[in-house]
Amino acid sequence: MADDTSIFIGASRKPDDSYQRAEELLLRYGNRHGLITGATGTGKTVSLQVLAEGFSNAGVPVFCADIKGDLSGIAMMGEAKDFLVKRAEQVKLDPYRFQEFPVIFWDLFGEQGHPIRATISEMGPLLMSRLMNLTEAQEGVMNIAFRIADEEGLLLLDLKDLQSLLANIAERADELSARYGNVTKPSVGAIQRTLLVLESQGAANFFGEPALRIADLMRTTRDGRGAVSVLAADKLMMNPRLYATFLLWLMSELFEELPEVGDLERPKLVFFFDEAHLLFEDAPKVLVDRVEQVVRLIRSKGVGVYFVTQNPLDIPEKVLAQLGNRVQHALRAYTPREQQAVRTAAETFRPNPDFDCATAITQLATGEALVSMLEDKGVPAMVQRTLIRPPSSRLGPITPDERRKIIAESPVAGQYDQVVDRESAFEMLQKKAKDAQDAEAQAQQQNSGGSRWTIPGFDDVLGTGRRSSNRQTVAEAAIKSVVRSVGSSVGRAIVRGILGSLARGR
Repeated sequence: MADDTSIFIGASRKPDDSYQRAEELLLRYGNRHGLITGATGTGKTVSLQVLAEGFSNAGVPVFCADIKGDLSGIAMMGEAKDFLVKRAEQVKLDPYRFQEFPVIFWDLFGEQGHPIRATISEMGPLLMSRLMNLTEAQEGVMNIAFRIADEEGLLLLDLKDLQSLLANIAERADELSARYGNVTKPSVGAIQRTLLVLESQGAANFFGEPALRIADLMRTTRDGRGAVSVLAADKLMMNPRLYATFLLWLMSELFEELPEVGDLERPKLVFFFDEAHLLFEDAPKVLVDRVEQVVRLIRSKGVGVYFVTQNPLDIPEKVLAQLGNRVQHALRAYTPREQQAVRTAAETFRPNPDFDCATAITQLATGEALVSMLEDKGVPAMVQRTLIRPPSSRLGPITPDERRKIIAESPVAGQYDQVVDRESAFEMLQKKAKDAQDAEAQAQQQNSGGSRWTIPGFDDVLGTGRRSSNRQTVAEAAIKSVVRSVGSSVGRAIVRGILGSLARGR
């Protein structure tokens, strides 16, 4: 049975389906990453919940995305239901204790949890281009925009900062093209239109301040348990590109901010990325390379990354090679691609002579999985057919009232709720434009003021626009009457002689 150095996952079965042994994840290898795969409805979410509970009890903070809403039950005490009690007996989980876990709810839209925000600068040109699905030429313009922001001291915090900077770049296209290469107004316009689409999809809620502090994802309670940060992702999944970009940004931030710590007795933080295929779907090679680099190197910073997806083929081969702890639920093999997925999954395990791995994958029942965790010296254990233990927390979603209560009592309550809009690129460019406009107006006034003379009471007639009243003076009425009464060419010539350049200045 698991102790303070491991997490109890379930019990493996002998060929006759009798109890064999406890299957555990060793905490000292928790930062060696992992993979949970399986078809819909086979028990992936329960496996994720069990591992999250285990890490939390071991004092390891956890971050996980809640795609369907049912992972939120980890915040509430579990209930003794017949099928759960039966499973606990089958895996020899004795005593089977129920718990509620310290959960912090997050939501990019600020509806089902504390808002999560990042600044445009933190996101960077590569991830912004990925989020906006820009062409190569448009991505080049985006890189130039970030370069100009750095050189000119323009803070890029929210969408309006980037929008105003792009408008400024369009006005200076000829000047900037000479310095950085071709900057076309059509490319800038295409990026601006894409930003409007992002804004309408709710991305404006994500960009801004206060930005998420990584330390708030690494909290522990007074009794030593790790906080479980649950990202409400049901609405976010309507914009999968935003979801994938956010996760990539978060992983990159962790990689850049956390210090090197080497191998620890337990991880400092564990990530579960549900619907992991969205991270790599249609992603350019440079982005996939970035993910592989982060996954490979973030282990030495004490962070474990666990991908949750339906098909092992969803994960690029270089990334898949970094995932040491594996939980494989049932896969269906009706199409050639599904059959290939089964073979791929089977080949990644250390074989067990007691059964054929490829056949077993297609015959696993719900809540059953093929499990292989890293053993001593980091060597993968022989794959075992395993019954996953029942969770200690609630199986299923919490109610809206329960969620609101947890959010109100959260340790970060009030820290992220109000948007902070400090001076940044938008305000700075507006001020520059106004200063330039004022300077131009002053120059025009000085130029016109030095070469013109006025007739008292006639300024408005002559176009100077200095009189504030709409009523005509006696003199104005007289002169207008004279002008209207002059019909002959001689009369008009006399009037032009009297008024001279003033009349032409109107």
